[in-house]
Amino acid sequence: MNSDSYIKIENLSISYEEDDGGRTSVLKNISLDIKRGEYLAVLGHNGSGKSTLAKLLNMILEPDSGKIYIDGREITDPSMTEEDVFDLRKKVGMVFQNPDNQLVATIVEDDVAFGPENLGIEPNEIRKRVDDALSVVGMSEHAKGEPARLSGGQKQRVAIAGILAMKPDCMIFDESTAMLDPLGRRDIMNTIETLNREHGITVIMITHYMDEAARANRIVVLDDGEILMDGAPAEIFQRHEELKACGLDVPQCVGLVHMLGEQGIKIEGECHTPSLCADAIAEALKKR
Repeated sequence: MNSDSYIKIENLSISYEEDDGGRTSVLKNISLDIKRGEYLAVLGHNGSGKSTLAKLLNMILEPDSGKIYIDGREITDPSMTEEDVFDLRKKVGMVFQNPDNQLVATIVEDDVAFGPENLGIEPNEIRKRVDDALSVVGMSEHAKGEPARLSGGQKQRVAIAGILAMKPDCMIFDESTAMLDPLGRRDIMNTIETLNREHGITVIMITHYMDEAARANRIVVLDDGEILMDGAPAEIFQRHEELKACGLDVPQCVGLVHMLGEQGIKIEGECHTPSLCADAIAEALKKR
């Protein structure tokens, strides 16, 4: 395995049994290499297999065939014990769509401490981890508060802090902003970027928001259980027609540049985020 790799997937397939006894393929012989410290977005229409992939990486599901390696260890090895799976989940944390499903305590700091306590961490270290995790997600002032009184975005940040307190190497965000308002989504996206860029955590973000995917370093597009595209955001979002054909769109700023191009106004350079788009348009205007 590549020394920079953190996750390696080889020929992975999984299917679900239907009520009539038949089987439906969800992922079909996919292979993928994710580097340590990478920020990867996984896109796909509903039913494309992206959430199933996330659950496989955390061993919530087991594949029909193929192998998954995390940090050099094959997690699909049949000899994996419950303790091995528990160790894996300390390394690869998962944040789900609905934060209420991950909050277990009536006080914020108690909720964040829940994971480390289950790991048998000594109390002084737990105290430090809880304080550090709440600080990273900007929720220190709510440490003594009740999760039930928080907004959706605040609850999601507490859920993230609970994973952070277990010191994972990798975090998977499975549609983690889907139930949030625009302000909550913005706060969570800023938190995700902080985790990746300042704390070196490998991030895998499952999303259907194009503007969120554009902020990643790399995008993988799944279509009917297969990898359709894999590349940098600027490269992926140039393939407008292919994305539309599999039920996806492009970020608004990319759509704007495409529309201007159809009107004969050529904008050059990367335009997949608002700031890059604004710079490219300003540069184009200088040349007119």
